[in-house]
Amino acid sequence: MTDRTYPDAVADDFPAPPSSFTDREGRTIEIRPYEGTDEEDEALVEMYDSFDPADRAQGIPPSGESRIREWLDAILGDDCYNVIAWCDDEVAGHATLVPDDDAYELAIFVHQAYQRAGIGTDLIRGLLGHGQAAGVEKVWLTVERWNRAAVSLYKKIGFETSNAESFELEMGLRLTDDAE
Repeated sequence: MTDRTYPDAVADDFPAPPSSFTDREGRTIEIRPYEGTDEEDEALVEMYDSFDPADRAQGIPPSGESRIREWLDAILGDDCYNVIAWCDDEVAGHATLVPDDDAYELAIFVHQAYQRAGIGTDLIRGLLGHGQAAGVEKVWLTVERWNRAAVSLYKKIGFETSNAESFELEMGLRLTDDAE
């Protein structure tokens, strides 16, 4: 157990994937749950292999194909929840919930070619809907405090700051009621 805190109130319902929308660039984006196919795996490796090093935070995503594959093996496991944002046959983004003690840690990645188009918002909402449907109770994340756009997005979705003692903010969200 950790001393992490979460809001008392349960978040609103989030839409469970699959879903689709038109991003700010006019592209059709589909949010789909990860199903474990080789095609998905290869598309994720391709996206992460071309990920801009400037967009890496806290050492993730790793660089180099072998390190990417090793990392993906860990976060695509049966105990994790994953959704992928697709633009045609290309991965535009990926979000994951990874178990950690009595909660799940959220991580989201949107490829630089798709950033600032509204994809991150729908990707997170889809991931949280996927988690709610599976009974995930609590979610947390860390974000660099200077990343105002991300902090604003997380707050808009319902995350609350639970720890602000370092250069990173820790934020939490209650997806379902513990009593459910």
